[in-house]
Amino acid sequence: MSNVKVGLVQMTCGSDKQANLDKAIREIRVAAQKGAQIVCLQELFTSLYFCDVESYDNFALAEAIPGPSTNAIQEIAKELGVVVIASLFEKRAEGLYHNTTAVIDADGSYLGKYRKMHIPDDPAFYEKFYFTPGDLGYKVFQTKFAKIGILICWDQWYPEASRITALMGAEILFYPTAIGWATDQDEETNQDQYNAWQTIQRSHAVANGVPVISVNRVGFEQDGAMKFWGGSFATNGQGKILYQGSHDKEETTVVDLDLKQSDYFRMHWPFLRDRRIDSYQPITRRFIDE
Repeated sequence: MSNVKVGLVQMTCGSDKQANLDKAIREIRVAAQKGAQIVCLQELFTSLYFCDVESYDNFALAEAIPGPSTNAIQEIAKELGVVVIASLFEKRAEGLYHNTTAVIDADGSYLGKYRKMHIPDDPAFYEKFYFTPGDLGYKVFQTKFAKIGILICWDQWYPEASRITALMGAEILFYPTAIGWATDQDEETNQDQYNAWQTIQRSHAVANGVPVISVNRVGFEQDGAMKFWGGSFATNGQGKILYQGSHDKEETTVVDLDLKQSDYFRMHWPFLRDRRIDSYQPITRRFIDE
């Protein structure tokens, strides 16, 4: 298909896992009513962002994939005829957990999963305590409406990840995300961080000639110490902003993407043609100091 309508669900989350899942399903329905064919939910949408602390109790939030949440998403996807991108806390085995996104096709079938490759460990983002780095590699999924690539939050800072996913044939890059500001920061710092976050993702669109969709949560969490900044956005394959969400409101928005544009952008800015793949071997080194 040349034109695809993509739904972005930017929402707040609470402590009740089932209530969060029910809310997401309601918003998937809203997006479908607005014409969405592919709907992307934010990172770890069935819970509060629990990685602000290192607590063994939080492992109880994890579940198998496929499992209860994917089953519920499959039902609504089939009913509405939409593709759904669902980010979940995966329990793979006893003591083995991943930050994982499941992809459900428009007929309700489970297409597979992507496990987050880059895992942060920063104050209030202690993800290494919970998540084993992904071992499935980078992934693309052929859905009814487009071939899509999925990356997750911290992955968005790495051009290597977006490049590989685009080289695998992704027509759209999706980034389910959970990122926010500490409430004791000044406004200039907040804006600088948001601009950096958006700029790096827009650069992935430019470098690869494909649209980028980034969906973030919104609202205060961590007992009010963290404001998830929302600001979900969509670009075309030249990095042009097609939609940008607010920093403080829940929003379910549908954006119309013209996938034919990628051929035009790649033709006129032929970055893929001019790649010197024979010269890139040093990128596999941690640091070039010898």
